[in-house]
Amino acid sequence: MTDVLDPNLDLPEQLLSLLQAAPEGLSEYALIQQLKSLNSTHIPNVPLTDKLALFRTHFLLFNALYRLRDQLWQQQSADLHISAILIELRPFQVDPQSGQQTLGEHDPLRSYYLDMANLSGIEERDVEKLLVSFWTRMQGGDEKLAALELFELQNSTETLNLVRIKQRYRQLVSIHHPDRGGNTQRLQSINKAMEILTRYYQ
Repeated sequence: MTDVLDPNLDLPEQLLSLLQAAPEGLSEYALIQQLKSLNSTHIPNVPLTDKLALFRTHFLLFNALYRLRDQLWQQQSADLHISAILIELRPFQVDPQSGQQTLGEHDPLRSYYLDMANLSGIEERDVEKLLVSFWTRMQGGDEKLAALELFELQNSTETLNLVRIKQRYRQLVSIHHPDRGGNTQRLQSINKAMEILTRYYQ
């Protein structure tokens, strides 16, 4: 790996290069840090303590990841698992009976990230509401506490287990799902938190 990514490559191609060099996968934060350290010109080279810069970087990254996943599916060369916790190249799956491509689980956020209007329309005050402490704690490594705070379970007097956490997850999804008038970014954070807590409580 060179100290600078090829500036002639678009962001999906740069991401493919980094992910091929990390077969175990990378977290979103680790991937952003690698892009910044290798001087990628496709993401803002500013401190991620600025919430609007953080959201812009996150959006551009996920837009490129979904474009890359679509390209890989069309080429039938690989699948791409996309979440904040793990971004990983996986083998392309073909159904042995039909011979057709087996796509991964439907991701309702794909259309959101592929629509660049969702980036241009957001303002700093919107980001402030969406990303209160979750991203800050994620960067600091305290992912479990961040997820519990997002679920408002950090001070729970009940015994926490996966059943209780799933119950709370369903409650939050019912409130914040875009189909029910909720917010897509908030739903994304809820899904991230569920991924984290599943690992700790399964």
